[in-house]
Amino acid sequence: MIREIRTSDAASIRHICDIALGYDASLDLVSRQIEKLSQDRGHHFIYVYQNEACGQVLGFIHAELYESLYSDQGLNILGLAVDPKYQGQGIGKQLLQVLEQEAVTKQIQFIRLNSASKRLKAHQFYEHLGYICDKTQKRFIKIFQE
Repeated sequence: MIREIRTSDAASIRHICDIALGYDASLDLVSRQIEKLSQDRGHHFIYVYQNEACGQVLGFIHAELYESLYSDQGLNILGLAVDPKYQGQGIGKQLLQVLEQEAVTKQIQFIRLNSASKRLKAHQFYEHLGYICDKTQKRFIKIFQE
């Protein structure tokens, strides 16, 4: 079953982010971000895949509204991850399809995402679902310490 994210999903999301994406965030941080971002339903779209039999969250997708001066309105996928034990069962595809339907319903023109160059299986997954790689780039970041 796919549904909107809840704060009670934080432990599962933290676990999936760690083992599937390599992001070892604290439970407190994940809980706070879910609380904050899920209140912004017009800008953030966050869904989870929950196994109906056991109630466990096995995957999630998180996108934000993307607007710029040089393009139509789109969605930018910030995260799509499935517990590695359950990959290959169509969970990621279902999560993407829900987001795509949301985009169509809201007349959003495109969905885009970034995927690390080393994630070749992920690239094949996206291409199989009709996504194309339209550019390569480097990411630059500047971190400010508290």
